[in-house]
Amino acid sequence: MSCGKPHEVDCSDILERVFLFLDREMDDADCSKIQHHLDECAPCLQKYDLEGLVKSLVARSCGCDKPPSDLRAKVLTRIREVHVELSEEKSGS
Repeated sequence: MSCGKPHEVDCSDILERVFLFLDREMDDADCSKIQHHLDECAPCLQKYDLEGLVKSLVARSCGCDKPPSDLRAKVLTRIREVHVELSEEKSGS
């Protein structure tokens, strides 16, 4: 995924770290780089918005329950699998 413009940080790196950014689980310098990228890259911003929506829906639905310890890893793994599948489909077309 890319808008076709060169970026300081590659789109794939941004999308791999979007959950860390959403949760503010990175230092200020990394947050600033990701925010700058999102400000100039519409496809990544759209993906970021989708991830934020999913996160808020999960929080609203399961906010009182403690999630299983491996849930985050499973969700991130599945997201990466789907991303790879979509990339392969796109390059095969």
